Amino acid sequence: MPQNILEIVNLSTEFKTMDGTVHAVNGVSFEVASGETLGIVGESGCGKSVSMLSIMRLLPQPPAKVSAERIRFQDKDLLSVSEAEMQAIRGKQIAMVFQDPMTSLNPVLTIGFQLMEPLRDHLKLSHEEARERAVDLLQLVGIPNPRDNLESYPFQFSGGMRQRVMLATSLACNPSLLIADEPTTALDVTIQAQMVTLVERLQDQVGMALIWITHDLGVVAGIADRVIVMYAGYIVEMSPVDDLYANPLHPYTFALLRSLPQIDKKLDKKLETIDGLPPDLLELPKGCPFAVRCSFVKNICHEEMPILKEVQPGRQIACWVSISSGELR
Repeated sequence: MPQNILEIVNLSTEFKTMDGTVHAVNGVSFEVASGETLGIVGESGCGKSVSMLSIMRLLPQPPAKVSAERIRFQDKDLLSVSEAEMQAIRGKQIAMVFQDPMTSLNPVLTIGFQLMEPLRDHLKLSHEEARERAVDLLQLVGIPNPRDNLESYPFQFSGGMRQRVMLATSLACNPSLLIADEPTTALDVTIQAQMVTLVERLQDQVGMALIWITHDLGVVAGIADRVIVMYAGYIVEMSPVDDLYANPLHPYTFALLRSLPQIDKKLDKKLETIDGLPPDLLELPKGCPFAVRCSFVKNICHEEMPILKEVQPGRQIACWVSISSGELR
C-alpha cells in the first residue's frame, strides 16, 4: 500500500478585499499517495488553483489568509517550516506547472538560463553540469535540437513548446510531487493530447505523484486514479475515477457529466446545461452552495451545509440527498 506523500486537513483560504472577505477555499481535506495521480475538477473560481497555491505558500499574506489543521508533505509540516526551507522544497521536492505557458517564462532570459537556474540553486551543479542536464531535460520533453535551443528565447517558441519547457523546468530536480495547474488550457486539442501522454510517460519514468487541476473532465478520465470535484471552495465529491464516471453520487458531478458531449447520444439531442450561476464567494449561502442550482434539492439543503463523508468504500460526498432515489440519505 503506497504511503501518503501529501496530507491536507481542513485547509481554508480567504482574501480580504475592499468589498469584503472572499471565501475561496473552505475546509478542504485530502491526501495524495506516492506515485498516484489525483485529478481536481470544477468550474472556474471553485478554488482548485488557490488551494494548490496555498499549499505551496505562494499567496501573499495579506491579502490572503491561509489556515489549516495540517499540511504535511512527507515528514515536513509546511505550515511551520521557515520561508528558506519552503524555498528549498519548492522546485526541488514539489514542482508546479502553471496554466499559461505564454506568461510563465521570463521573456528576456534564454530557455537555457531558466532551465539551469533551479539546477544550480537546488542541486548545486556547476555551470557545465547544469547545461548538460538542461540539454537532457529538453530532449526528454521532446524539444528538437535541444543544445541549440538552450540559447532561444520564449518568444521563439509556440505555446505547446513553451509548455514543454515549463514541464522540463518543473522536472529538473526530480520532484516527488508535480502539481499541473490546467497545463493544457491554452493549447489546441492535438497538443493537449501530446502533453497528457508526455506527462504520463515522464511520471512513469520519474515515479512522482501528480496532481492534475483542470475543468476538462475528458482529460481527467484518461489520466487520474482518483478525482476530487470542487464547488464554491468546497470538496463535494471524492472518488476513484472509474466509479465517478460510471456512477456519480453528487448532484453537481451528475450534472457536469450529463453536460458533456457523448458519442452514443443522438445527434439531434441537445446538451444539458446547469441552470444558474455559482454563488458569490463574498456571501456564501447558509446551506449547500449548490442548492439553488440543484434538481434534487430538499429543504435541509438551504439550511445546513452537509459534511464530506464516506458513503461507499473509497467514495466521499457532501450531500443530503441520494440521487438514485431522490430522497434524503
